[in-house]
Amino acid sequence: MRKIYFSIVCALILIVFAAPINAQVHFNLGINLGSQPAWGPVGYDEAQCYYLPDIEAYYYVPSHRFYFFEGGRWMNSPNLPPRYRNYDLYSSYKVVVNERQPWKRHNIYRDKFAGFKGRHDQQPIRDSHDSKYFVNKNHPEHNNWVKQQKHDNGNHNGQNMGNKNGRGNQDDKGNNGNKGNRGNKGNIDDNEKNKGNDKHK
Repeated sequence: MRKIYFSIVCALILIVFAAPINAQVHFNLGINLGSQPAWGPVGYDEAQCYYLPDIEAYYYVPSHRFYFFEGGRWMNSPNLPPRYRNYDLYSSYKVVVNERQPWKRHNIYRDKFAGFKGRHDQQPIRDSHDSKYFVNKNHPEHNNWVKQQKHDNGNHNGQNMGNKNGRGNQDDKGNNGNKGNRGNKGNIDDNEKNKGNDKHK
């Protein structure tokens, strides 16, 4: 009996501790197109961080902050420092790095991606005509996309309400408005009888 009780307790402990781990993995593998900056490169449904090889800095997408080396340590800010004022985020190359704090291994990333310095062959999200990027609030088509979504949802709901009864043009007795045909049928029968009487005359 003790062994069964002990097994149940162990199983419960594993479930309790495993749940946050699974949730974290699920969170990390999610799609964040709407959170990526408009200057981010197309082609990535999930982007946690960008490495900017031209200036050896990073941009962390969840916090929307830049990380750069200054005064002997890594600093962070929502904007790049003034010394990078001529740096064009839209035309420069960005390397997607799905790691929480890649600047802590900067030597590795600097050497690995040194060959991307000076490249300008990436399309930014802002310039994409793919409708999946319209969800991004900084995309030029975002407002039109929102209006279209509202319009489509409104039509969908309206169609459902129109078909709610599902009875078409039936009257209160469930007939489909063909009551007049019964009278016509009677007239046709009377005409046929009259024709028969004419023959006998």
